[in-house]
Amino acid sequence: MSSLCPPTPWPLSGPLLEAIAASATVRSFAAHTVLITEQDDTDALYIILSGRVKAYGASDDGREVIYSTQGPGEYFGEMTLDGGPRSASVMTLEPTRCAVVPGTEMRRLLAEQPDFAMHLVFKLISLVRASTDRVKSLALDDVYNRVAKLLKSLARPDADGVLVVSERLTQQDIAERVGSSREMVSRVLKPLTVGGYIGQRGGRIALLKKLPARW
Repeated sequence: MSSLCPPTPWPLSGPLLEAIAASATVRSFAAHTVLITEQDDTDALYIILSGRVKAYGASDDGREVIYSTQGPGEYFGEMTLDGGPRSASVMTLEPTRCAVVPGTEMRRLLAEQPDFAMHLVFKLISLVRASTDRVKSLALDDVYNRVAKLLKSLARPDADGVLVVSERLTQQDIAERVGSSREMVSRVLKPLTVGGYIGQRGGRIALLKKLPARW
């Protein structure tokens, strides 16, 4: 009998990952390669074996908003199950290897692998929750609070117990994540740096003390 996946089901691992990868073609991509373009009608599923990617949307004038970043064991491309076009573009952030599963094989796996089907259901639920939170934050939070929430959500304790953001983020990266401009993000980060709330550790942002509730 299939076991129920936990509420936060990814990354894929173990026998489930192996079963899905067996139906895939493994491909390697250089950094900054666009794997999927928004509104494309391709339907393959990509499982990340190594490296990292970002899912993003872009305006006609070149501005971007980043929806998420993903790493090994995570997957993307499932939104075309309804037959619609791609809902976002996806680009590699570093050299990346993916197991690429054709759409027909993905549908077969969903029918034959109940664990994968449940995994996908929970992932889609999490995506809906994240989208709801994002819309609420954009409507109700100012830029400072959006930046603070992003940094706190990505920070993890290092060997010394200091909270360090797990990714190397530029001000432009942060702006694209929170739906703001790089200049506005710079105005948020500068007083936090001067006040000793944030600093740098190994090229990553460190949260040196509790961030103010407001600025």
